Amino acid sequence: MSDKAEQLTQAQKEQLEEELAELEGPRRSAIVEAIKTARSFGDLSENFEYHAAKNEQGLLERRIRVLRDRLSRSVVVDGKAAADGSVTVGSRVELEDEQGGHLSVEISSVGGVSPDSPVGRALMGAKEGDEVEIDAPSGAWRARILSVGR
Repeated sequence: MSDKAEQLTQAQKEQLEEELAELEGPRRSAIVEAIKTARSFGDLSENFEYHAAKNEQGLLERRIRVLRDRLSRSVVVDGKAAADGSVTVGSRVELEDEQGGHLSVEISSVGGVSPDSPVGRALMGAKEGDEVEIDAPSGAWRARILSVGR
């Protein structure tokens, strides 16, 4: 998968651990039961329920591998704001783009803007009042950081 360390706050790591526990426990058991039930319907070559359950099992096992990989590479970072007010993993950042539009993002690889994304890379280490240039695939754009918080 990847060898790169993944920075997570403690809360983000716990969220991934909870998802993994759910997938490895109740969800895996439910799929095993669905496969068992579908097998009892007879001929597997034309058994839609069996093929659907096996497909779902494959997707589940893939997600489990991804979560285990991410957790094995995770490095817990301090969930408090950086002492100097700079953007770090876990920061909530208010931005204003060139047209005056406002955007609020959280730097997080769990349900937020990844620190490795174009926006994340541009914001990491920046402070309130800084102007950043974001080299996005759709074209570069500039934004001003209005606030940095947790």
